[in-house]
Amino acid sequence: MSLKPVIFILLLFCLIIGGCAPAADFDSSLKSIVSPYQFSIAQWELVTITDELNNQVFGKEEDIEDGAGTVVNYFELVEQIKSLEAEIAAVNAGNKAGDLASLEAELDSLKQQKAALADKVEKIIAGQIREVLAEEGIYHPLDNYIEIKFGFPPLIFELEPPPHLLVVSPRDRIESMREIHLQQELSLDAMESIEEQVDNLGVSSLVTGIGGLGTYPAFVVDDASLQFTVDAATEEWLHNYLAFKPLGFKYLLDLTGISRNYDIATMNETVVGIVSKEIGAIVCQKYYPDYANSRQQPAEEPEFDFNREMREIRQTVDTYLAQGEITQAEAFMEEKRQYLASMGYYIRKLNQAYFAFHGTYADSPTSISPIGAELKQLREQSTSLKAFLDTAAAMTSRQDLSLSVQ
Repeated sequence: MSLKPVIFILLLFCLIIGGCAPAADFDSSLKSIVSPYQFSIAQWELVTITDELNNQVFGKEEDIEDGAGTVVNYFELVEQIKSLEAEIAAVNAGNKAGDLASLEAELDSLKQQKAALADKVEKIIAGQIREVLAEEGIYHPLDNYIEIKFGFPPLIFELEPPPHLLVVSPRDRIESMREIHLQQELSLDAMESIEEQVDNLGVSSLVTGIGGLGTYPAFVVDDASLQFTVDAATEEWLHNYLAFKPLGFKYLLDLTGISRNYDIATMNETVVGIVSKEIGAIVCQKYYPDYANSRQQPAEEPEFDFNREMREIRQTVDTYLAQGEITQAEAFMEEKRQYLASMGYYIRKLNQAYFAFHGTYADSPTSISPIGAELKQLREQSTSLKAFLDTAAAMTSRQDLSLSVQ
């Protein structure tokens, strides 16, 4: 059964009774600001799914002899492109001598080679993830009740820059109150203009890039590392998988604004993060051991502990906000942003919206939520990854999690 009719009925009910209707004036003002930049997921879905169906029906199944080699070639091109882009930037800035025309021609050639491999790489990685999921006993949302073992939803993703995300938080607390997808290509000037206008509505805002998006097919950024790409493709599939489970359905209600629940959002994001990293590590070790191992850096004790610093910043900000000292909190965050930059960690904008976005991932350094620790404890006491996923997916509240780890 499709979830869309259910969501529509619930949304209509909420709008009729007015119990969860958004502030009309605020949303009207927000819409007028973002409408020139808004990304249409529906339009993208229509075009992408149509192309995917055409490929499935009319496309020829290509036999790829060396799947892992093709994938490694793609990610070597990614690294070469980044290196060349950095060199071109240095030449443009006058920090290095070089023939710009030659460098840009080489860059264009590398990008064409990379684009030519993208479709193959998507299919190869999707198949490898699917195999590892099956080995872990993860097939489809009803696999505990239906003995037929088939993968559902089909694991499909596009290596393509995801849309940007506008995150809006109240100034007096850290909480994501609106999230709006914006165009894939946005200049820094456009991002800052949007943020300035939204901030003038009395809130805190941030326009940020994202690594993936759980549309169907899913977006996965096309210029990241192999490990990140595998993790992100797995993570976005898990979002689709969980949409048919209680936890994921509650998260859908949060995303649509029908029933906002920041704890459910944090639980959902953290669960898929834990599972995707575990699956991703297995995939890379199984299919790309030489590539993965060659890129492992020897563990060194960092001179500056970024994670600890971010947690301390978050705790101090929460204290300021709890005391109603909003201006002091914002001044403190800007001061710390400049300090982090001096230590080699550049954050374009550090504010309530930044923490609201990154804090949804309870295992991130910007989160002080105990949800991350509790889910890690649940994973440790689970007999398998599948058992952990089943237990977490059945939860519908923060209390369910707390009771499961007592």
